[in-house]
Amino acid sequence: MEYRTLGGTGIKVSPLCLGTMMFGAWGNPDHDDAAAIIHRALDAGINFIDTADVYSAGESEVIVGKALASVDRSRVVLATKFGSPMGEDPNARGGSRRWIVTACEDSLRRLGTDYIDLYQIHRPDETVDVDETLGALTDLVRAGKIRSFGSSTFPAEQIVEAQWVAERRGRERFRTEQPPYSILVRGIEGHVLPVARAHGMGIVSWSPLAGGWLSGRFGVGKENTSERDKRMPARPGAGGRFDLTVEVNQRKLRIVTELAEVAAAAGLTLVELALAFVLEHPAVTAAIIGPRTKEHLEPQLRVPEIRLDPAVLDRIDEIVPPGTDVNPEDVAWQPPALRDTASRRRPLRSSRR
Repeated sequence: MEYRTLGGTGIKVSPLCLGTMMFGAWGNPDHDDAAAIIHRALDAGINFIDTADVYSAGESEVIVGKALASVDRSRVVLATKFGSPMGEDPNARGGSRRWIVTACEDSLRRLGTDYIDLYQIHRPDETVDVDETLGALTDLVRAGKIRSFGSSTFPAEQIVEAQWVAERRGRERFRTEQPPYSILVRGIEGHVLPVARAHGMGIVSWSPLAGGWLSGRFGVGKENTSERDKRMPARPGAGGRFDLTVEVNQRKLRIVTELAEVAAAAGLTLVELALAFVLEHPAVTAAIIGPRTKEHLEPQLRVPEIRLDPAVLDRIDEIVPPGTDVNPEDVAWQPPALRDTASRRRPLRSSRR
């Protein structure tokens, strides 16, 4: 397998990163089976594993830690994330120094390791000065508990702000960004990818199969419910993910049908086409795959060997133009200035009597 350098870290990683969100209660609750998937991926040359504290409330990290206990830890690039709510405690989340230090210790314990190669903040935290977050992460680097750190699903302007603050205040800086990126979610091509590349950041993209739409398992006459949707806690907007009565999903189905024809003409499966497309972008270091079973993993292992012909890429651009998000909701994060109407409207004056 041809390995790629993770941004400016000098760390070499496989172009496929094994995502473990589906290990545990959210997907595959069989720890031994999940460990077998991890070992198969490692045997195939994948040396990059990504998890998060919030996945199955820490169970995913426990599974990963147990699986890695029997392998040479130094040969694995291990990434995890913090920031998403871990229970009801309002302080057990976000990017504060108080929580970062606690979350890191908790992840180290669950993973059964004394260091994390890449520690990532799961989403922007508008309530915390980014210098607070960078300062805490810098201290963890200097303490040897993490090797480097990154962001996930940050807009371009916040990537730039974090880089500026790090330089101005002598902090270590975000070395990677983990955005959603697929043929159906291409908005980051116009801003996030160029900005991250300009700052020497590695891109580790998530959901290259667009939440299942590019897996080939959904469409007319099919169940149109993923295992992820069955098991994961409900979140706003998730209910209609594959509801074909929704106009945007009808559009997705038309696009996926065309893409399946493009894949077949190129001698590829839809999954291979979708993953290879993401890996073709020069800013992308690795694409996160999230198999729940060995059967899901095996067909994806040969993707790093695939190169798409320019004519195929041109045809994809015709179907979904560069910089297009077919459904903006799939970006998975909106700034509070858009979510909260109070941030866009002056308060009404109180009437006086």
